[in-house]
Formats: sequence, structure tokens, C-alpha cells
Amino acid sequence: MKRLILTTLLLNALFVALLLPRYPWIPWIAADALLLSGLFTLLPGGRAKRILAGAMGALFSALAFFALGDLLVRQSIGRPFNLYLELGIAGSVFDLMQSNLGLGLSLLVILALIAVLFALGTCVARLLYRLGPDTPAKVGPLVATAGLVLVAVSWLPQQVVGLSASELTAQQIRLAADTHQSTTAFRQHLADNPGAGQSASLSGLANTDVILGFIESYGISAVTDPRYRPLIGARLDRMEQALADAGLHIVTGRLRSPVQGGQSWLAHTTLLSGQWIKTQLDYEIFLASDFPTLIDDLDTTGHETVAVMPAITRDWPEGRAFGYQRIYESNSMDYRGPALNWVTMPDQYTWSWFQRSVRDQSESPLFAELALISSHAPWVPVLPVLEDWDSIGNGETFNRWKDSGEAPASLWRDPERVREHYARALDYALNVATEYARRHVDERTLLVLLGDHQAAPLITGENASRDVVVHIISADPGLLAPFVATGKVNGGVSGFRWGSRPMENRPGPTMAVFRPFLQQQFGAAFDTVRISATDTIEN
Repeated sequence: MKRLILTTLLLNALFVALLLPRYPWIPWIAADALLLSGLFTLLPGGRAKRILAGAMGALFSALAFFALGDLLVRQSIGRPFNLYLELGIAGSVFDLMQSNLGLGLSLLVILALIAVLFALGTCVARLLYRLGPDTPAKVGPLVATAGLVLVAVSWLPQQVVGLSASELTAQQIRLAADTHQSTTAFRQHLADNPGAGQSASLSGLANTDVILGFIESYGISAVTDPRYRPLIGARLDRMEQALADAGLHIVTGRLRSPVQGGQSWLAHTTLLSGQWIKTQLDYEIFLASDFPTLIDDLDTTGHETVAVMPAITRDWPEGRAFGYQRIYESNSMDYRGPALNWVTMPDQYTWSWFQRSVRDQSESPLFAELALISSHAPWVPVLPVLEDWDSIGNGETFNRWKDSGEAPASLWRDPERVREHYARALDYALNVATEYARRHVDERTLLVLLGDHQAAPLITGENASRDVVVHIISADPGLLAPFVATGKVNGGVSGFRWGSRPMENRPGPTMAVFRPFLQQQFGAAFDTVRISATDTIEN
């Protein structure tokens, strides 16, 4: 009897722990744990019971993996764990671990996780198998009956009794079904859209360099959250003044990203395509389609199309699928400085190299997409901005900061210090971008600086807006005027206004409006493919 009580209490604690990602909405009693205790008390000992207990242990290991995955995914990218989707990005997660922890430590962490899951499953299996021999005959049926009653109670609106194992399993099945349905609808949408296979010449930008700079984790919380507003707000004020002193103009607004905390490529593709691409499956479906993007539009216009991706360290077939004429990644950018944890090279080098090696060498108008990664986690070390850009060269000057700053594993023990470093890293990224614009943006340049997504919930808090900040800069105010125009027919982008600060209390439209807006405002009337925001799939 004593063993039954202790085993049931321990099983209850283990099963309740499966719902920790949903804190504070966690029940006190796991009805499935009590039911299992009662049922295994009734089973006679032997091989069949051992096999059944082992199966329950293996199931618990899988559920523990789901629960841990749910906790990590919610904290990193602000959505529930979805095995149907996560399998597609497992390689990217391992690459991120390897960049921050090194190969050896990453493998050690994975082995430790496997060992913990195996130990938990073994523990559950042994607890269940040992039930029965010393339990009074009448107790087992009572416990099993109590378990069945609690299972029924768990369906009532209360917060004391729950079904942890069943809820986790049902959640994964439901998410898989919903995701499959959503991706099927998205695939059909692309097939049915009459604009597929057509690009639109943006004649209004024919002689203009269009530079699209994605600033990592530059979300609206950097401006609205009181923890970051003093530093970032002051930086935006200095940006506006510095640009004005250089004869430049700036328009700022907000756009909603499909992701938070990671999977930047989904945000990039949403903006470039004019389609709402919120999952890895949507991304893969889109790449397999013939649907055009802003890259095709500007290629048709006569621009040379270039991608500058310093975070790419391996072959990137997706870049070729997008149709860039030239792709530069970390190994082809001539960088001779140190890697800075996950960050392969600082933004100041990326901007400097892009200007010297790409833009200055181009004989035709240029469309370039740049990934600016200095504000990517782990946000250490944070470099100063070098005043002498001519001294940057091949990046050897950054060797003085090799191994500088504390180890990410040390910094990340203190969430408040992590948030402080996030703000400082973003301040650096904005400072560098401002200095580039001040030096190299003119009346034949349209520079678009925007975030790819909000930082993780650790930085923003739970349920934060997914809006990112967008700055559009040029020496020609005529290029910026369409973004802030008024009127129902040729109006600007909702919420965009002159200056460096976005509206704090007015949510932005989705990133998917950007391409159709450029087509409407800068495209030739006879060949513009009009794809309104309402034509995109957004669930």
C-alpha cells in the first residue's frame, strides 16, 4: 500500500511536469497518472506487464521531449512546439548551437538530453512494473475507478485536474492537422493566383539603387518597451539628426513579421514575395513554385540583383531558387577578422565590404538584400563603431576584439544582463547603419532598413506585438513621399510618417503589403501585377 501511494504521487509529479510550458495554468492532479497506477496495480506480473510498462516509459520519454521542446520553442520564437514543423528546422537549430557552444559541447548537450529522457522513461517503466504485489486486492480497482472519475472531471471547466499525456498528444495531432490544412491552402493559393510566373517592372526605380537591410531582431519592443526605449529612442533621435545634417530624409513605420525570435528567412520571403509565409512548409512550397518576388521585379527593371548573407556558412540553394544574380556569403566576403560567437562578422564590415566590393563595382542600378547580424543573439561582445571606415579593409582590424567579452553561457545566466546586451547590440547596429547612410546614400538611393522579427519572448515579454520597425532613407524626398501619401487610391503604407520614430500605439500592416505597394507606386501601369494584401493567405 505504501509503495502504491508513493508511486502514484511520484507519477503525478512527473506527469504534471509535462505541462510546465503552460505555467501558470498547471493542474495539481494528472488524472492519467492515477489511472495508470490503478491499471498496473491490477495487472499480474510477467513479461506482458514488463513490455507494457516499457511502452509507457517510452511514451513518457517522447512526451517529455515534446514538453521540453514546447518550453524552448515558446521562449525562443513565441509559439507552441509543432513536431510537424520542427523536423524541418532541426539542422538550423543544431547549426545555431554549434556556433554558440562549439561542436563538442553541442554534442554533449544532445547526449545529455538523450540520457535524461531515457532515464525518465526508465523511471516511469520501473515504477509501473513494480506496482501490484504488495497492494490489497480491493485497492487496485478503487484507484483505477478514481482515475476514471478524474479523467471525466478533467473535461469540466476547472484547473485542479488535467490530462497531461493526453493533452500533449492531442496538441501535436491537432497542430499537425492544422498545419497540413494551412499549407495545402497556401499551395492551392499560389497555384490559383494569376500573378504567378509574372514579374512587374518598377520603372519608377529604374535608375535607383534599392538596398534592403534586414537588421536582426529589430522589433517594435525596442522602441516601446521602457527597458530599451531610453537607449534606442535616443539613438533614433541621433539618427534623424545625422541624416538631416547629411541632406537625407527618413520615413518610418511598422510592419508585422510572420515570426518571432528566429526563422528570419520566413520574414525575408514574406516581404520579398508579397505572400504571408509563416511556416517552414510554406517556405518550401513557395520556393518550389514559380511565383515571382521583388527580386524578379527589379531584375525586370534592369537592376543587378545581389544577396549579401554573412550568416550563411554552407551551400545556400535557396538563394539560387530566389534568382539572385550574385550571392555573397561568409566565405566569399574576404573577411579576415574574428568570428564573434554566432556572428561571423560585424555589421560595420558588412556595410564597408558591400560598398567597396559590390556597389562601387556595379555599372548598373543595384538591388541588394543585406542580412545585418550584429544584433543576433547571444549579443556578446558588442563592438564600438570605428570612426575611420577606410581602416576596416579586410577586417583584420577587428582582431583586437577576438575572444573579448564574457562567454555567452556566463552572460545568459542573468536575464536582465542579457536584455541590456540586446539593447546595446541593437544600438550598435543602428549606429553603423546610420553612418553608412550618411556616407553613401544619395538622391539615387532608396535604403530600406527594417527588422526581420521581434527578439525572443525573453527580451520582449509574452504576447508582444510581432511588428518590426521600418526606416526608408533617401536624399530624394520624392522617393519617400509615396510611403506617407494620403488618399484611398494612391495612399501610403498605413502608419508610416516622416521622421525616425514609428507610431507606438498603431499596429502596422503585414510585411506582405510591401511588394504590392512598390508595384502600385513605382510600377508601370501596363504591366504591374496587383496583389493586394487581402489576396495573401494569413491565418
